[in-house]
Amino acid sequence: MTDTVEAPAAVKPINHWISGAPHAGRSGRSGPVFNPATGEQSGAVDFATAEEVDLAVQAAKQALPAWRALSLAKRAELFFAIRELFHAQREELAKHLTREHGKVLSDALGEVTRGLEVIEFCCGIPHLLKGAMSEQASTGVDVYSIRQPLGVVAGITPFNFPAMVPMWMWAPALACGNTFVLKPSEKDPSASFYTAELLKQAGVPDGVFNVINGDKVAVDAILEHPDIAAVSFVGSTPIARYVYETATANGKRCQALGGAKNHMVVLPDADIDMAADAAVSAAYGSAGERCMAVSLLVAVGDVADPLVEAIKQRIPKVKVGDGMDAASEMGPLITREHRDKVASYIGADDGATVVVDGRDGCPADGFFLAPTLIDDVKPGMKAYEDEIFGPVLSVTRVASYDEAVRLVNENPYGNGTAIFTRDGGAARQFQFEVQAGMVGINVPIPVPVAYYSFGGWKASLFGDRHIYGPEGIDFYTRSKVVTSRWPDPATSKVDLGFPQTR
Repeated sequence: MTDTVEAPAAVKPINHWISGAPHAGRSGRSGPVFNPATGEQSGAVDFATAEEVDLAVQAAKQALPAWRALSLAKRAELFFAIRELFHAQREELAKHLTREHGKVLSDALGEVTRGLEVIEFCCGIPHLLKGAMSEQASTGVDVYSIRQPLGVVAGITPFNFPAMVPMWMWAPALACGNTFVLKPSEKDPSASFYTAELLKQAGVPDGVFNVINGDKVAVDAILEHPDIAAVSFVGSTPIARYVYETATANGKRCQALGGAKNHMVVLPDADIDMAADAAVSAAYGSAGERCMAVSLLVAVGDVADPLVEAIKQRIPKVKVGDGMDAASEMGPLITREHRDKVASYIGADDGATVVVDGRDGCPADGFFLAPTLIDDVKPGMKAYEDEIFGPVLSVTRVASYDEAVRLVNENPYGNGTAIFTRDGGAARQFQFEVQAGMVGINVPIPVPVAYYSFGGWKASLFGDRHIYGPEGIDFYTRSKVVTSRWPDPATSKVDLGFPQTR
C-alpha cells in the first residue's frame, strides 16, 4: 500500500529506528498492520522517503569505523550478551510475531529459536574470520590472507519470518564488522523494531543497526544508494530477480532468495503414517506461509490411495484458531487479500479433485483458511505451477521413482525437496541426482542447522552465496591477500622483471 492510512485511535504508530532511537516518519505515508486473527487494524507503520533511507545509511556509515575497529574478542563478548538477552526475551519477541503475522505462539517460539542458532554461530566469529598464511612463500617473503567487512550493508526481509530471517542477515553482517540497515515487511514490522531495542539494550552502539520501514520507495532507495555495499533479500522470485538485477546494476553484492515449489516424494515402501504426519506438518504449519513448506506431494505407485486417505483423516484434527490460544495448531493467513488469493486455487483446475476444502468451517473473524487437500494435480495446472504460499497441499500421482525425480528437476524452482523411503540406496540416489539446494531424507522441511548455509538452486536463488553459515560469512566479507617481506635494507635493489616466487 502506498497511500496514507487513516488509522483508528487505538492503532499504534510504528516508527523507523535510526542511530539508536525511534524516528517518526516524515513522508506523510503509512501502511496498515493487522491482527490476522481478528481482522482488526492494530498498527500504522511509517513509510520512508528516499531521504529517510539516506538518514539511516548515513547513521550506519558514521558508526562503521568504530564498529569495524572493535576487536574480535570484544565483538564476540557482545554477541554472547546479545544471545543471552534474545533468549531471555524470546517469548515477548514471539508474541510480536503472533500478533502481526498470525502464526501460533509455539511456532513463533520455534522461529525465534532457529534465529538464535545463527546468533550462537556468530559468537564464534574470531574463529570464523581466521585467514590463512604461507610462511617463506619466497625467500624472506610471507603471504597471508585476511577477511574484512564490506561496510554498510542492507537486508530486505519477508513477512513470513519477521524475526528469524532478519537474524539470518544482521547477525553475521554485524559479527563480521559491517553496519546494517534493515527494511522489514510492512505487514508485520514490530518484531524488527523490538529487535532494535534489544540490540541497543545489549550494548550495540548507535547507528550499527537501523530499521527503515516502507514500500517500493524504500526498497529502491536501498538498491540504488551509493553507500550500501551489499543487499540480502528473501521473498518471491519475481521480486528477487528485480532486487538482484537492480542491486548488481548499482555495483552491489547481492544475495536474493526467491520462491519455491517444494516436492515431497513418497516411495511405495515408505511408512504411511510417518509420511502422512510429515506431510500435514510440513504443508500446514504456519498456514503454509513458508518458502520451505511442502506444497506438492509426489506419490509413487500404489502408495497414493492409502497416503491420501491418511492425510484426509488427519486434517480435521488440526486445530485452527487464534495463534495466542494455546490450543491452536494453525493460525490465520497474513492478510485478507492473501487469504482470498490462496482460496482461489481451490477447485480452479479441471481434472483435480478437492478432497478437503479449507473454505469450510473457518472462524468467522480474521483471515482464516483451513487445511486444504487437492488430489490428481498434474503439471500445467495452476495448483501445480504456482507458489500458492498457503495451507493447500496438492497430490501428484506418478508411476515410478524416475518420473518423480524428473518432475522435481524440471520444476523452475529448486529450493527444497524431500524423499520418504526405507530404501537407503534409493535415498542416496535421490540426494545425488535431484536438483535442489536443500534435500531431506525422511525429513520434510530440511532447513540446515546454523553452521551450514540455507539456499536453493535455479529460480530460488539469485547470486552465488547462500544465507547464514559459512557462506553468510563469505558474503559479508571480502578477502585481502598480503605479501610481506622484512629484508635487510642492504639487499634492496631495482628489479624491473616480473616478481619470481623463488
